[in-house]
Amino acid sequence: MNAENWCVYLILCDGGSLYCGISNHPAARFQAHRSGKGAKYTRIRKPLAMRVVTSGLTRSGALQQEAAVKKLPTEQKHLLWAQGEPV
Repeated sequence: MNAENWCVYLILCDGGSLYCGISNHPAARFQAHRSGKGAKYTRIRKPLAMRVVTSGLTRSGALQQEAAVKKLPTEQKHLLWAQGEPV
């Protein structure tokens, strides 16, 4: 398996909030969130859509990028959402 196939994604949830996470299989991860097997946050707030905001990362790089995205103000997260690639 290629070590540089991790991505950072955003999920738009019911109510307009965004959830940030990482995965090396984003489509499968989104299905896990939608079926209630993802994060507690997405079990409470229904996931509506997912977009990849950064890809081609190592797991370590994805974790660092995820932490940086989570620190961004809401407006900037919504800008990343608008620029992301739909899954």
